[in-house]
Amino acid sequence: MDTQQQQQQQSSIQGAKVLMVGAGGIGCELLKTLALSGFQDIHIIDMDTIEVSNLNRQFLFRRSHVGQSKAKVARDAVLKFRPHINIRSYHANVKNPEFDVDFFKQFDVVLNGLDNLDARRHVNRLCLAADVPLVESGTTGFLGQVTVHVKGKTECYECQTKPAPKTYPVCTITSTPTKFVHCIVWAKDLLFAKLFGDKNQDNDLNVRANNAASSSKETEDVFERAEDEDIDQYGRKIYDHVFGYNIEAALSNEETWKNRTRPRPIYSKEVLPESLSQQNGTTQNCSATDDDSTVSAMPLLGLKNPQELWGLTQNSLVFIEALKLFFAKRKKEIGHLTFDKDDQLAVEFVTAAANIRAESFGIPLHSLFEAKGIAGNIVHAVATTNAIVAGLIVIEAIKVLKKDADKYRMTYCLEHPSRKMLLMPVEPFEPNPACYVCSKTPLVLEVNTQKSKLRDLVDKIVTAKLGMNLPLIMHGASLLYEVGDDLDDIMVANYNANLEKSLSELPSPVINGSILTVEDLQQELSCKINVKHREEFDEEKEPEGMVLSGWTQSPATNGESASTSNNENEKAVDVTESSSGPEMASKKRRLSETQPENDKKETENVESDDDEIMEIENPVMVSKKKKRVE
Repeated sequence: MDTQQQQQQQSSIQGAKVLMVGAGGIGCELLKTLALSGFQDIHIIDMDTIEVSNLNRQFLFRRSHVGQSKAKVARDAVLKFRPHINIRSYHANVKNPEFDVDFFKQFDVVLNGLDNLDARRHVNRLCLAADVPLVESGTTGFLGQVTVHVKGKTECYECQTKPAPKTYPVCTITSTPTKFVHCIVWAKDLLFAKLFGDKNQDNDLNVRANNAASSSKETEDVFERAEDEDIDQYGRKIYDHVFGYNIEAALSNEETWKNRTRPRPIYSKEVLPESLSQQNGTTQNCSATDDDSTVSAMPLLGLKNPQELWGLTQNSLVFIEALKLFFAKRKKEIGHLTFDKDDQLAVEFVTAAANIRAESFGIPLHSLFEAKGIAGNIVHAVATTNAIVAGLIVIEAIKVLKKDADKYRMTYCLEHPSRKMLLMPVEPFEPNPACYVCSKTPLVLEVNTQKSKLRDLVDKIVTAKLGMNLPLIMHGASLLYEVGDDLDDIMVANYNANLEKSLSELPSPVINGSILTVEDLQQELSCKINVKHREEFDEEKEPEGMVLSGWTQSPATNGESASTSNNENEKAVDVTESSSGPEMASKKRRLSETQPENDKKETENVESDDDEIMEIENPVMVSKKKKRVE
């Protein structure tokens, strides 16, 4: 690069206005690198506050910052060594209304380091609407990648399928677990939810033992605790029901165990002392703080090391003690709790429950540290990977500012060398003509228009699948539904009334052949949905009662469908594994050439404890289709 080119590059850097979304593991490294590279005007959006667990890799933060805004503290830290540049922080959700298309239009480039796919899709759509280039990134462990998305020149973030969560049939979870992750899903999504979440939810934990007449009274409402019921006895009742009676009920089906190892029922009297209070003290001695997430059963039991492997007795004691603590210290939350990997007591309970179940089914036990990683879908972060990826983001951002499209690269950071490379740059692809976000391809919705309500369409399709925050639904010139703060009471009442009507009963009836227009005014996204009436749906395979085609749903992987195993078609429980298998996505074309028909890409979805979710493409597969930078 000659002197003139260097001057032009420095000028483009110093004159650029950059938006960073996310100030976590990658964000801290990115802000530092941007400042040291000469960028003068940087804006940061992040809704999170600093936690102790962030401090081992988010180096702009210190212990004294715990509880404070990540965006603000990161700004203050960088201004200490670059005091003359402009950094503006926003402690807010990027999906808030103030961050609209006009807000995004003021920036030259947007750099993402977000913590969920929904927010990533939101930013992608705003960048498309504002015609602002987007540089995406993600890390998980030693793996990382950086991708460039420029409207009309490269694919957008949603041009390709994003992996769906790994799912398991309920039968596997409740009756025939073979992996520890099955036990975690059972403990987290069924048992924890039943005990501490919505009491009215249906799940398979209320099975009665076939030949346990004495237990029939207990199982009438086994999870409901009477006001005068002793907490120790209640804990033992739950223990005996889920680890004893329910296992006996499963064993009664001899056909199930012909080719499987039979599980062992476990009862509290076999592993627990008669009086827990004499051994452990009482929950009154718990040194709980005002922060409910710090309440812990481990200190009461003399357990200090989360990487220690607990035996059956220790797991049983933790199970009972954690349950007692929920009722003693967090009773007001019971009935509304959901599992949170940052909730210490919840992690202890789920770990203990999963290990007791694993012991019953002959599955190796895991430490609390390992169980938390599985339950929270965690791959532990590596600070060096974050730093490498942050540097790659800045490199691509500079290319974008110079409008050097021929040199854009998607770069992969590998754990092991491939073709003697740990960093593999490959050319980006052009937009996918079938993408409903950037190519406006119509979607097809199969639905029973006489039975399904407009509410079903809004909840199951528009919000859940299309990711729209402020949807507007039109049929021809008729406005069927709208969300917004500027609606008067009459309009709100009309739209709410429409929600409870079947599609065919709406003021402008939606029937076979109807075309709906669905918009999100905040994202400035609009798409067409062609409606196809269908009478019947398979309740097991199509539980939503409607099927959307053209939406980028993940296809089947490794011989398994997205919602069922390859040998049992039944309702499934979702769980994202940190090492989900590769999936084959649709064909893509490079910017510079058309790809062969049989070219496909593999992706896998992973999440780090840095809270950056990413889509890892298989770089070896991609490199067969793309020229690397010489």
